[in-house]
Amino acid sequence: MDIARELLQYLHYHPLSTRDDIAKGIAFEGSDATMKRMIASGVKDGSIVVEGKARATRYRLSDQAHLLMPLNLDTYFSQDQDKRQVQTSFNFDLIRQQLPVVTLFTDDEIALLNELQAEFKQHISEMTENEYRKEMERLGIDLSWKSSQIEGNTYSLLETERLLRESKTADGKTKEEAVMLLNHKDALRFVLDNPDYLQHLTISHIEDIHQLLTKELSVDRGIRHRRVGITGTNYHPLDNEFQIREALHDTCDLINSKENVFEKALLTLVLLSYIQAFADGNKRTARITSNAILIANGYCPLSFRSVDSIDYKKAMLIFYEQNNLYAFKKIFIEQFEFAVREYF
Repeated sequence: MDIARELLQYLHYHPLSTRDDIAKGIAFEGSDATMKRMIASGVKDGSIVVEGKARATRYRLSDQAHLLMPLNLDTYFSQDQDKRQVQTSFNFDLIRQQLPVVTLFTDDEIALLNELQAEFKQHISEMTENEYRKEMERLGIDLSWKSSQIEGNTYSLLETERLLRESKTADGKTKEEAVMLLNHKDALRFVLDNPDYLQHLTISHIEDIHQLLTKELSVDRGIRHRRVGITGTNYHPLDNEFQIREALHDTCDLINSKENVFEKALLTLVLLSYIQAFADGNKRTARITSNAILIANGYCPLSFRSVDSIDYKKAMLIFYEQNNLYAFKKIFIEQFEFAVREYF
């Protein structure tokens, strides 16, 4: 790891540090003048913010750097969850103050995503309606399978295809696993039949999609009004129904205010999972709602088929614990590219 990145990582975990604190914290062996130049470079590129003057000078990461700087997941998760330094409670400032002023994608990332979207539009313009419907059905099967697998469903992709196309359940599987997959199919069909449904995101839209995904499953309907825990993390979501609704309202306002469709879709994926508004089915709801936004704006939806379930969960956990979006953004870009190239 280079020294500049070590410096930023130190500030990520130790905001409002002095120059001496930083040097000691990263075991810096260079001169004080070199440390000054490194900090000045970070200030110039917008990664570091200076607070105070003279002896009271302190340094912290900018919102942009805190949210988007690379963090090493292998190193991070090598620590037991009880030993990790995490933000255990919901961060209201994240949605109200930080994300509204941050640009989630770099210029190069936006250029790549726009190029892929143009490729998608070109390809579907050359497809017959029947060809397009078949590819969208294939993507829907893959999404139903992967989205359910991430939540512990044990159906294979071939078993999922047989269930969704022929209504034939797999031997040795539970009824709930089949229902979860069939609910994905119904939710996707609803989104495709109502392509303009999520041009504007509301709490009732989110609740509608959640109800479709949890139909006939033992999941409480509506916004949660008691505590819920998340396996593998000491982050505790909100447990007050009023505050959960407030967070959802702020999230809808934030997403609707963004002009870039990729930002809308990415924020939907991570924030609906972060809020955990329902007793269960939050990440499934986030994936379908995010895809509904892409479809509503004429963009290629994501199947997540090639993502590793553990990598997905780690990227989500580091967002819960550190409010860092880098790993999940990488997954989003990779899965958008995969969907364009694989299906269309």
